[in-house]
Amino acid sequence: MFIRIETSSGVPITRQIVDQIRSHSVSGALAPGDRLPSVRQLAKELLVNQNTILRVYERLTAEGLLERRQGDGTYVSNSLPRGRGKVQRELLVQEIDRLAHRAADLGVTAEELQKLFDESFSRVERERIDRKKGQANE
Repeated sequence: MFIRIETSSGVPITRQIVDQIRSHSVSGALAPGDRLPSVRQLAKELLVNQNTILRVYERLTAEGLLERRQGDGTYVSNSLPRGRGKVQRELLVQEIDRLAHRAADLGVTAEELQKLFDESFSRVERERIDRKKGQANE
């Protein structure tokens, strides 16, 4: 599972992780029944406190997105909570609005921003393909 933390974003780390796990679940990158890394493993991978990951898992479990199986780990629920895709789309629009405001503050034109976005999207797609290839080779 690929999670990226932006320490300079001003968004709390817990929220960043929660949002990314939600997004992975909605997009299908995490499928129903997939096992998530242990609290200890994910904390080590992201270089965060284990309590941060525990709070993330507890929050997503309370929302019905994850299920914790005693002694077996944490899994993506077999069915997504209703309306989850719509909520994720609304969060995405909010993030795009923040990005547009920041770009305007920096004097970046819409065309320049579109070019930067296209380049970023291409990088992300390549990273996902490379990650899938790496997982297939394991």
